[in-house]
Amino acid sequence: VQLQASGGGLVQAGGSLRLSCLPSRSIFSFNAVGWYRQAPGKARELVAWISGGSTNYADFVRGRFTISRDKAKNTADLQMNSLEPEDTGVYSCNGRIGWDSYWGQGTLVTVSS
Repeated sequence: VQLQASGGGLVQAGGSLRLSCLPSRSIFSFNAVGWYRQAPGKARELVAWISGGSTNYADFVRGRFTISRDKAKNTADLQMNSLEPEDTGVYSCNGRIGWDSYWGQGTLVTVSS
């Protein structure tokens, strides 16, 4: 199973980006899909996840980011609004099927002040 993350780029503070995670199988075949990020010099941290009809967010993105699954595109998307320089990092998606966990390569998000 492969997952491909895309949508990163350079944006000014206050701007928006939309990340997409495209798997090699149906996005709905995953029990859960999550977005993680790793800032320079820091550990990877969970940003948001979606499982069935439930979503959850890290406190530092709640109200600014929205995770969703798009049936037509077969993707798990992360809409990021009101971006802050602290949101800079490599964003990766993760999909879980049963006990198995699959990672996609990261996409770099850079937020300038």
